[in-house]
Amino acid sequence: MSQSQVAYLVFDVEAVADGDLISRVRYPGEELAPEEAIAKYQAEQIESTGSDFLPATYMLPVSVAIAKITADFRMQDLTVLDAPKFRPHVITQKFWQGWVHYGQPAFVTFNGRGYDLPVLELAAYRYGIALPEWFNLEARSYEQSRNRYNTSAHIDLMDVFSNFGASRMTGGLNLLANLIGKPGKTGIDGSKVQSMYDTGKVQEINDYCRCDVLDTYFVFLRSRVLTGQLSIDDEQEIVTEAYQFLERESAGNPAYQHYLEHWGDWVAPEE
Repeated sequence: MSQSQVAYLVFDVEAVADGDLISRVRYPGEELAPEEAIAKYQAEQIESTGSDFLPATYMLPVSVAIAKITADFRMQDLTVLDAPKFRPHVITQKFWQGWVHYGQPAFVTFNGRGYDLPVLELAAYRYGIALPEWFNLEARSYEQSRNRYNTSAHIDLMDVFSNFGASRMTGGLNLLANLIGKPGKTGIDGSKVQSMYDTGKVQEINDYCRCDVLDTYFVFLRSRVLTGQLSIDDEQEIVTEAYQFLERESAGNPAYQHYLEHWGDWVAPEE
């Protein structure tokens, strides 16, 4: 593989509840309007779990941000799918078509195995999109793309840092980003996406999604230091290049402006 070839796709998904589906599946016969069904389900979730977070099975993707990363871990591009319309069926189609187009690069996520990919897999099911390269169930277990331990297909950074669930990654992506001086959560988190969507703030959701991808990318770089694929000096050089990329692209891009405003550099400990 050449160093300039896309080897990794770092991505993040933001999704909103399908109120019509919730009404039909959870509350049949009650004839609830979509917004009423969502509100009722959220209230039940708060009572039972303390959070209004709804399961991935009831969600539709409204934002997918993707960074294309080369074999030498440099960022080529960062984009959001189906801008400015952000239609769930088009987002889903473009996501999977892009993965095939670039030769099935390894996905890089934080908790993508538990949330982001199930959302996109069920969306593909809903919209009738064939994914034989991803659902390659006839392959040997460890060669299947969806195998939990197949890191050549998917590197879930939550699995990396929790040793595949042996420990808890308390603090999540926000903590890991802050440890290396990157912004992490700065006023918006996933719990606010539904209300933002309901008030028409779809572009703001996509801006937030871009920032999550950037955090994921920088955490991924540091994880490659852990695995010995990058030296800390090489990692810092790549981080500087990424900063320069954001500076060049920040004009007219609120997401990158926001990220740079909250940027922090990692400082090596003193001898």
